[in-house]
Amino acid sequence: MSVEVIESSPGRGNLYARLPGRGAGRPVILLSHLDVVPADPRTWRVPPFAGTREGGFVYGRGALDCKGIAAVELMAMIAVKRSGEPLDRDLILLATADEEAGGKNGAGWLVHHRPDVVGNAEYCINEGDHIHVLAGGRRVVHVAVGEKTPFWVKLVAHGEAGHGATPPPMTAVTRLIRALNKIRRYRTPIHVVRPVETYFAALAPLEKEPLRTKLAHLAASLDDPIFLAEFARNPRQNALVRNTITPTVLEGSPKTNVIPAEASAHLDCRLLPGEKPSEFLDQLRDVIGDDSISIETLLSFPASSSDPDSGLIAAVRHMAAQELGGAPVVPSVTPGFTDSHYLREHGVASYGFVPFVLSEDEERTVHGTNERVSVENLRGGVRRLVDVLRALPSEAPR
Repeated sequence: MSVEVIESSPGRGNLYARLPGRGAGRPVILLSHLDVVPADPRTWRVPPFAGTREGGFVYGRGALDCKGIAAVELMAMIAVKRSGEPLDRDLILLATADEEAGGKNGAGWLVHHRPDVVGNAEYCINEGDHIHVLAGGRRVVHVAVGEKTPFWVKLVAHGEAGHGATPPPMTAVTRLIRALNKIRRYRTPIHVVRPVETYFAALAPLEKEPLRTKLAHLAASLDDPIFLAEFARNPRQNALVRNTITPTVLEGSPKTNVIPAEASAHLDCRLLPGEKPSEFLDQLRDVIGDDSISIETLLSFPASSSDPDSGLIAAVRHMAAQELGGAPVVPSVTPGFTDSHYLREHGVASYGFVPFVLSEDEERTVHGTNERVSVENLRGGVRRLVDVLRALPSEAPR
């Protein structure tokens, strides 16, 4: 097994490991990221960076996104090595930096500056989706074949600086607030793209009537305002049928009594597959209706997807039949984005599959408070992932 820590910049490491296989197929990559988002310890029941084990769970920032996944992928590679039975293909492990900031200095850097670590890999297994638990305990395996694309922008409002005791009629801050209020009140149009329509149609047989028929014909069903309101109450479902705009970072004056000359806000916009960022930007300008507010693009890249009928999907189905009692496997589209697009641009079919069985309560801890992963998922995740790797069909390497 070859191992290397590759720095994209001083102190910013990316782990690369390669376990040789029998050469009967092109390599498969296990991709994860090592960076995490911040955590405010005041809102957590345990220290967020302590890795506390309690009640059958490991608590900590990154437990699900994405250090827990990295640990399972590493242990899957070690399990294959210890078994003495090589896979039909080489197994590559990549645990990268910078994903939470867009991946430019992590997976993106490796693809562009060290393409040898990716080589001619056929598949990549990354974060993105997982094994869902439905009402009544039924499990459904979701494998992400596509994602919404990020379009992060920064709004900047300008005005005359001054003393807070003598405010003018309009300041940079109040101008920004007015723009944000217009955005808050704006509802982006409903648009059911083909991959999303296919996804819900695949879920439809798992539901009872009348929901079964409505999901099978989602675009038409959402014309009904009553059903639309019910459907959109679920944040994930809502995000899959429209572009979303979420204000996040706000910046203004550093002092209470100082009127700043500039105030800004970051918007985390997520666009449906096929949407053009330039056209969405025009829509955003129309909604704001204030030419004095500038809009700067912070992050944007095209949407991408992978074949929903590939050998990797077949391998997941084989695992689900053996490990999960024949749980259905559904190719999905996720509202978030991952580093998979960098691998797809390199010609690697990339899929979002985390071998964890997660409840909605556990899902909600990602980027939130008391993030946790069960010990059973860490153990079972290794076994399920190894099963998927061994079930991958062989082909002549090229």
